[in-house]
Amino acid sequence: MSYARRVARPSLPHELRSTRLRLRRWTDDDLVPFAAMNADARVMEHFPKVLTREESDAVGARIRAHFDANGYGLWAVDVLGGAPFAGFVGLHDPGAELLGVPCVEVGWRLAHACWGKGYATEAAREALRFGFDALGLDEIVSMTVPANVRSRRVMETIGMIRDEAGDFDHPRIPEGHPLRRHVLYRMTRPETAA
Repeated sequence: MSYARRVARPSLPHELRSTRLRLRRWTDDDLVPFAAMNADARVMEHFPKVLTREESDAVGARIRAHFDANGYGLWAVDVLGGAPFAGFVGLHDPGAELLGVPCVEVGWRLAHACWGKGYATEAAREALRFGFDALGLDEIVSMTVPANVRSRRVMETIGMIRDEAGDFDHPRIPEGHPLRRHVLYRMTRPETAA
């Protein structure tokens, strides 16, 4: 698996667009709806806990720092003609200790009001295209807990393949916690992107 980017950062676009969505860099105005989303038990069902405003702001700061360091990240998602902040979708580095090797993960978290509309799938496809075409990645992964059927359905719909041998216990979640076990999905670089 190659983690290296094959293009210079200055050539990376500042935003992505799909038919219904704009994926963009974060602004300070995103922090309030992000905190509301992270305080929603439905949105955070497959995470260890809901987040306080301070914890949510810290996550937002890490997302913005990832953009500053890498030129890409978990984009804020706007619904064109609709919600100005529907959540986030994008690419990030989950840390080499997670899978034992450096990797790039595609991930998403949307406000409950934006579920069931295909936004995660639409935006994730744009993020994958960006990862393969603009970043030149050879592989992108995604992961979640086994019970997160909605996210797993998105992974399968966008063409990711389950790697059962790669399933793992999340090292940042305590032993014995019901969310410790994670399933792993992978997608390799399509031939057309080479």
